[in-house]
Amino acid sequence: MEQQKLPNATLILVFGIISIVTCCCYGVIGLIFGVIALVLANKAMKLYAENPEMYDGIQNVKTGRILAIIGVILNILALAYFIWAISFFGWETLQDPERMQEILEQYQ
Repeated sequence: MEQQKLPNATLILVFGIISIVTCCCYGVIGLIFGVIALVLANKAMKLYAENPEMYDGIQNVKTGRILAIIGVILNILALAYFIWAISFFGWETLQDPERMQEILEQYQ
């Protein structure tokens, strides 16, 4: 019997990479890609566990899952940082570079 690729194995890997790369986009975009990659990876791993000799590509799924976990953690940290910055400095201050410079000079 010929092995077939696990469904979405490459997509999981790509989404895991995207979740890490986009962690500086306010933590939202990468979080979405990371969660989708984790859901798809869990489905693929469950499918593989049921019939391992039938499927190939589990390494891509495992790597994508690890990258997605790292991406989700980084995105949660980035999102928390941006929420803290908005609550501490205020949205208007973050939009005004001169005002932001004044505030940062006070802390030096």
